[in-house]
Amino acid sequence: MSTQSPISTNTVWHQATVTRARREAQNGHRGAIVWFTGLSGSGKSTLAHAVEESLHQKGCRTFVLDGDNVRHGLCGDLGFSVEGRIENIRRVGEMAKLFMEAGIIVLTAFISPYRDDRQRVRDMVKEGDFIEIYCDTPLEICESRDVKGMYKKARAGLIGEFTGISSPYEVPENPELDVDTGSAELDTCVDQVIADLMKRGIFLHDQCITETR
Repeated sequence: MSTQSPISTNTVWHQATVTRARREAQNGHRGAIVWFTGLSGSGKSTLAHAVEESLHQKGCRTFVLDGDNVRHGLCGDLGFSVEGRIENIRRVGEMAKLFMEAGIIVLTAFISPYRDDRQRVRDMVKEGDFIEIYCDTPLEICESRDVKGMYKKARAGLIGEFTGISSPYEVPENPELDVDTGSAELDTCVDQVIADLMKRGIFLHDQCITETR
């Protein structure tokens, strides 16, 4: 499987009159890609959805792209080989960029085990638009959670190329934020992410809260 973008011919980029800046002004906050990465069971989806809930209550426009959900549709034709995982993250990156251009804070929850793939998504957007958050949970804790029973199957050899067991996970070297999802309380992790987004100017305190309709 090719990991390169297809070369389309006879296409011209259409420049919209409604720009990202105008959408962000209407939303009351910046668009951004908040990229949660970590092992299966590290708490990526749980944290991403909890952060979204907090942002939503503040009036921010958000959307979560979840690994399993995306593989039910957009990436349903992909397997879990190295090539399949690379293409999965490429597609997700392109989709996340579109959400961001719409002025939305898009939160993604994907193992995304390879540094090069995460860097490729970072390179799709301008500096400051991609915020990598490492859900830092030791493998033994991820295995103890194992809500899907995947680690048990991987240890038994029933699942091949399983990240952390028979396939590598490349820990982020310089993430924007390292969150201790292994032992910290969920509310603490959410507060840490929200504070980081505010520090980076994605939104200001109460900036996105709109008038009650």
